[in-house]
Amino acid sequence: MKSFMAKPQDIKERKWYILDAEGKVLGRLATEAARILRGKHKPDFTPNVDTGDHVIVVNASKVVLTGKKLQNKKYIRHSGYPGGLKVTSYEKLLKTRPELAVEKAIVGMLPHTRLGADMAKKLKVYKGPDHPHQAQKPAPWQWQVIGKKEV
Repeated sequence: MKSFMAKPQDIKERKWYILDAEGKVLGRLATEAARILRGKHKPDFTPNVDTGDHVIVVNASKVVLTGKKLQNKKYIRHSGYPGGLKVTSYEKLLKTRPELAVEKAIVGMLPHTRLGADMAKKLKVYKGPDHPHQAQKPAPWQWQVIGKKEV
């Protein structure tokens, strides 16, 4: 018996899914979104081919961080110039640019290659509940409930 290995020309259609981030823990939301973008939820998943679907994340401003991460976790970037280090707490980042915090968490879970960059292009993150992708007829993602926690 041979294993099926998908080729790029075998991918006919990509579905669109909406993930509502309201009340969801950032890491758990990011793993689920990365799983969909990567295509691991499909039976024809192939590691070296982009078989994933499009993901729309809404209500990014209502995402939750557990423990003391809100104060202790830092968003760090550097301009490339001497003294160009910029450090921001996630508390401030979630107030000013919540889309960036969610997008950074999801893209960080994708492969750090050209394949991962192609997958990241299929991610759309919005601060509130509205998005401009109604024409693609996105379906709400069905979260799985394991025990008492919704995953």
